[in-house]
Amino acid sequence: MGVEFEHSAEVRVKKKPRSWKTLVFKSLMFISYFIFIAVITGYILIFHGPLTALKELYVTTAMTTYTHQYLAHWFVNDEEIQQIMDKHKVLEPMENTDEKAIKVEQLLIQQNPPLEFIEINENRYRGYLLKVANPQRIQLVATDQLGNKGFKVEDFANQNHAVAAINAGGFSDPGGEGRGGNPTGILITDGKILHKDPLVSYNLIGFDQNDVMVLGQYSLEQIEQLGIRDAVSFGPFLIVNGEPMIRQGDGGWGVAPRTAIGQTKDGTVLLLVIDGRQWGSMGATLKDVQTIMLEHGAENAANLDGGSSSTLVLEGKVKNKPSSTYGPREVPSAFIVLPERNLGAESRLLRSEVKINDSP
Repeated sequence: MGVEFEHSAEVRVKKKPRSWKTLVFKSLMFISYFIFIAVITGYILIFHGPLTALKELYVTTAMTTYTHQYLAHWFVNDEEIQQIMDKHKVLEPMENTDEKAIKVEQLLIQQNPPLEFIEINENRYRGYLLKVANPQRIQLVATDQLGNKGFKVEDFANQNHAVAAINAGGFSDPGGEGRGGNPTGILITDGKILHKDPLVSYNLIGFDQNDVMVLGQYSLEQIEQLGIRDAVSFGPFLIVNGEPMIRQGDGGWGVAPRTAIGQTKDGTVLLLVIDGRQWGSMGATLKDVQTIMLEHGAENAANLDGGSSSTLVLEGKVKNKPSSTYGPREVPSAFIVLPERNLGAESRLLRSEVKINDSP
């Protein structure tokens, strides 16, 4: 006689719950997969597809860093790199600046106009422009340890009781120590030549005894004839006698922190610093710098040493955010803005903000 069970037996197998480590691992694998697909897709679109503007920007940015040019050679052959650099290069001016075109307004100087500080905000970068109506207040200062060690821009400002200061000329960096004590080209302060490389002529960015900004290639004899009081070597020149030097492309130097100096027809000096290589401000092209200078009336303008050197000091404080991980860099020279004697101009500052739309 068989035995009947009232309820048939059910065998239930409980699934072991997934551990959090398994979930995290699978999530990371999922994310990594899509990142990989995005990178491959981006590579194809930029270097073998329609996004040629991004490819050219990548190449010019890498080639300008000198120490990281290999990044361009990873993806683009030498011939195409040269074609891209040629396409974006800055034109060489056919003539030097015409000093007679600048008419320093003596009446305006006597009225003691305040400095004008402008914050520039654009989608790709932020910058700071200081307008100095009295060019007599602009002086070039240099480290007293030439050949050995430079100073930070803030130190230059403090030592000279300056209202403002920006970094000026470039320097060689033997051994990669970044001490900033070896200027390149020529360095002139208060009419005295402190340094000169053995060259026939010098790429000059400076001011003569009439407080007119001078740009061009000059021999030592011409420098003496012009009565140059302050000057450094750097470049390229962006605007010469009202004519922009970048007429196609973006200047061929990619995006980076920038420092530049310019002068309008009435003698007002424009000091510009743009942040780069950081969150919220990738940096500017030379064409961006040229555009800003033109919009503010520059008759002449030139690019100064940029990158990690770009620094603006105003009223005793560093206004921008230098891109170096070690903070403001030591440099051989700086353009400073002296206070007006007995007038307390250091506290007279007009502030404004300018937003610039992206160029197409």
